[in-house]
Amino acid sequence: MLGEGGCGRVYEGTRCEDGLKVAVKCSEKSPDMSYIRVRGHPKRLPMEIGLMLMANNGPSVSQIIKLLDWEDDTDHYVIVMERPVPCVDLFTFVDDEEKLDEGIARNIMRQIIDAAKTCCDRGVFHRDIKLENILVNQDTMEVKLIDFGCGAVMKRSAFKSFCGTKEYCPPEFNLKGRYKAKPTTVWTLGFILFEMLCGDCPTSIDRHKITVNLWTRPGLSKECCQMICDCLQPDPQKRLSLDKMHLHDWFKVTE
Repeated sequence: MLGEGGCGRVYEGTRCEDGLKVAVKCSEKSPDMSYIRVRGHPKRLPMEIGLMLMANNGPSVSQIIKLLDWEDDTDHYVIVMERPVPCVDLFTFVDDEEKLDEGIARNIMRQIIDAAKTCCDRGVFHRDIKLENILVNQDTMEVKLIDFGCGAVMKRSAFKSFCGTKEYCPPEFNLKGRYKAKPTTVWTLGFILFEMLCGDCPTSIDRHKITVNLWTRPGLSKECCQMICDCLQPDPQKRLSLDKMHLHDWFKVTE
């Protein structure tokens, strides 16, 4: 077994026809499970399957895990996905290194932004982007976004219930009980960037300095520190735009 969570169990497997390494996720259906209709499929599908179809619809994006097959039964559903070899999740990768070099973090973050933006552009709000849901190939440093089990369909209005990991919950939900998809995604990516570079979550002191744009960390470039401040602003209207993240000055820094 590769992993287990609230949304199911994931097993390693091999596709019989060609020996391709795959991951197989088995999830039991709950009475209140959400379904979705996806163009080209006559029947309603479990939300996770539908979102993966949407995220994979269009030109291939290597940073999003590929859906290879699925089966929808009465009391459970099964998802078959590609399984990169070798790979570890980003949490394990950061934990082993204690914290990442800025150049490595920049390369990884650029890929995560591409995955997150593609999902949003294709109508998918992942809602649980975190270290554990990002796979890293240690040989090539390529990443893949996985686990759409907490996801939802994008909408312009605010979401009023939080589904994800509480440590990544945006401050606007705690203050007002609502949040929007893109600003929340930026908050999450900023949180991940902080974890990669610092090896831990931001403290209350860190958060105060970030809010007033005075946060720094020895060994990090000023552009990097500003990137973190721009992503982790508690006011979502002051937060960096998801559509402009890849244009930030930090990505123009050369080693």
